[in-house]
Amino acid sequence: MLAELTSGWFLENAWLIPLIPGIAFALILLFGKRLPQGGSEVGIASMAASLVLAAGATVQWIQRVDSAGEHSGGALGALQAFAGSVFPQAAEEGGGHATPYVEPVISSWTWWQSGGLELTIGIHIDGLAIMMLLLVSFISLLVQIYSTEYVKGDRRYTHFFAAITLFSAGMLVMVLAESMVQLILGWEIMGLCSFMLIGHWWEDEANSRAALKAFFTVRVGDVGLLVGTAILYFGASEWAQDHGSNGFNIQAISGWALSGEGSSAVLTWGAVALFIACIGKSGQFPLHTWLPDAMAAPTPVSSLLHSSTMVVAGVFLVARLYPVFFVGLDIMDSGVNLIAVIGGITIVIAALLAFVQNDIKKVLAYSTVSQLGYMMMGLGVGAWTPAVFHIFTHAFFKCCLFLCAGSISHSGSHHSFDMKEDMGGLRKYMPITFWTWILSTAALCGAPLFSGFWSKDEIIDNANNNGYPVFFVVGLIGAALTAAYMTRATYLTFFGEPRGAAAGHGHHDDHAEEHELAHVEHEEDAAGEHALVGAAASAHVAHGHDGGHAAHGGDDHGGDHGHGDDHGHHDTPHESPIRITAPLVILAFFAVFSGFLNAPGKPFETHWFTEWVEPSSTTVHEAGVEQHDTSFAPAGRAVPLPRADDGGGGVHAEGCGFEPPPEGEICYAPTLTHAEFKWVKTIPSILLVAFGVAASAWICVGIYGDRRHPLKGLTERSRLARAGHRFLVKKYYLDDLYENVIVHGVAHPIAKGAYWTNQRLIDGVVNEVGIAGKRSGRWVYRNVDQRVVDGAVNASGIVAEGGGRSLQPVQSGKVNQYGALLFAAAAVLAIVLILINV
Repeated sequence: MLAELTSGWFLENAWLIPLIPGIAFALILLFGKRLPQGGSEVGIASMAASLVLAAGATVQWIQRVDSAGEHSGGALGALQAFAGSVFPQAAEEGGGHATPYVEPVISSWTWWQSGGLELTIGIHIDGLAIMMLLLVSFISLLVQIYSTEYVKGDRRYTHFFAAITLFSAGMLVMVLAESMVQLILGWEIMGLCSFMLIGHWWEDEANSRAALKAFFTVRVGDVGLLVGTAILYFGASEWAQDHGSNGFNIQAISGWALSGEGSSAVLTWGAVALFIACIGKSGQFPLHTWLPDAMAAPTPVSSLLHSSTMVVAGVFLVARLYPVFFVGLDIMDSGVNLIAVIGGITIVIAALLAFVQNDIKKVLAYSTVSQLGYMMMGLGVGAWTPAVFHIFTHAFFKCCLFLCAGSISHSGSHHSFDMKEDMGGLRKYMPITFWTWILSTAALCGAPLFSGFWSKDEIIDNANNNGYPVFFVVGLIGAALTAAYMTRATYLTFFGEPRGAAAGHGHHDDHAEEHELAHVEHEEDAAGEHALVGAAASAHVAHGHDGGHAAHGGDDHGGDHGHGDDHGHHDTPHESPIRITAPLVILAFFAVFSGFLNAPGKPFETHWFTEWVEPSSTTVHEAGVEQHDTSFAPAGRAVPLPRADDGGGGVHAEGCGFEPPPEGEICYAPTLTHAEFKWVKTIPSILLVAFGVAASAWICVGIYGDRRHPLKGLTERSRLARAGHRFLVKKYYLDDLYENVIVHGVAHPIAKGAYWTNQRLIDGVVNEVGIAGKRSGRWVYRNVDQRVVDGAVNASGIVAEGGGRSLQPVQSGKVNQYGALLFAAAAVLAIVLILINV
């Protein structure tokens, strides 16, 4: 058994990783309320089992990669050494360097077949899948442990753990997908679960509206997923069948995209359609508006959704089908493309919106949108590995930040998330929450040596290296804005004097409506306290957020949601229980140190993440492709050819994705370029981050302190500043555009048309049929019933009555008359008999 486990058992049986939480979901629904912990123990056990399996698969994948490197001796090793000596720059920078092909573990099962169409379900394990499996199972486990304290006593406690377990299972199904049909399955499972979890406390109208908004907005993008899948299926089917697969197989689609045999129009439109789905799912401009409203979900859900599951699904899709986007959008040859543009816009517009939020969760929500923009921009500028690495590092520090916000609400601000009204000075009362927040914030801002620095800075550097200077500047601006808005959030939460609930003044449950109205007025009348950029601004208090929390979006929704049975006895802030703080400490640790898995700068020079995760652009001999079951798993390792630099800033004119592979060979990943890391190139980013922190701190101390400050009342003195501030508070008027123009312009005419159809056509037909029936009934009544039926009955009665009256004289009672009649009747009968017998 031990030999089997060490020989690849975890990789071959990775299908158990999503299956176990899927089964746990059913068990929680069926038996959860009868269990001692309400079903939470089943969800935690399932995620722990998935984590163990994912860890085993990770170890075996690393062994697989290392084994491929060890087997690159002989001719291959000599050729690699030759390539390094002839093209030292390419070897040093990693631009187009040759690496041995590491065969992904692919297996599938055909569950439906009709003619040449096969629908399969299975596993596709490579470095990208391994990274996501480990990340999702790890984060999900910590979030569920945290949730046992945070939602303790919730009226739908069992339902919560069932939904969040299925949510993780859906993401794991998508990560393991070997076909587009399976990917869509996992994609839609997450969409359904997000609807349930965002509207977990649906009794509050704000929560139910947020759930519907998320559901419908993402559904708009999902149309692109279906259309793009159909386009790629019909485009790749012939090539895939020639190579023993089908048009839904992800590996086959990648090979077809890089084969040079696909139509450029098909690849372009397929990539555009798929990216529309990614825009919706990953909250990219202009479909990002649902993501901040999703803060209506309980905080653990917000943490899981924003860190490693649903919102990174779109980024994962682009990374998984990168050959389609690489060729279809001409990523390395154009200088601008749809992915880079949308990602760049998203970085800036979301970061600016974070400045005008009072709700701490909304600040983090817009931060997530901005960081997702970095990931998309990285993929758009050809920085595949830094973008995927940013998924990895971002998961830890963003999950930690959301859970810190939940900890503050739980124990520091009496279930409120309003930084201006109910926080301030909490660092003295909540030291663990404070320091984990600080460490995660440093990682988010890209402070040197923290995890975010190694991923985000590489995206920025590679944008410049790959011929995207505009997006290099956008990345730097985004870094400064990130540092500024997080400094504002940190100051309002942990520094200054305690306010509201943090000062022990209690909650504002009795004044929720009044408080909401006050903040609406504050948007208009008191906005002058804030500068346009880098200053605090009053936005909408997220009434109902986190389950319709009374007044501030706290968790006081039906029995206090069980935020500790003794919570009501604490009028002053205090540190949260260990089931909340322990996950914070673990996540903060990874927020600091996870970046060293791929720290190219001296003295570290680690490239483990690149070696284990980045797909090889080495061509594979077609003869080395083995077919087993219905999977598409190339088994051979081709000898890679050295590739030369064309001198164009690290972009290569040769390699997979730039020109078709030689006949008889297949490419499954495009040739990627890596900018050479130099500490001097990080100086602009470091300086801008430092400037953002310093400027924001100066503004916050001046505006929120008692001292005079030149920016105080700026929006009152300046019409331009007031207009700009309102433009941000109204979120660029996108919600007004969608709800009051597009939805109103589309839904209302449709509703009016449907009403007219109902009244004039459907009801008209029904009414006319009724009138015609009424007329027909009257005619039948008059002519058939009265004249024919009743006439016949009446006539028969009259005849019977007349006959009776005619025979009445015969019944006289006289014997002689009866005898005469009898004699006459006998005579008549005798005559008849004589006539018959003649």
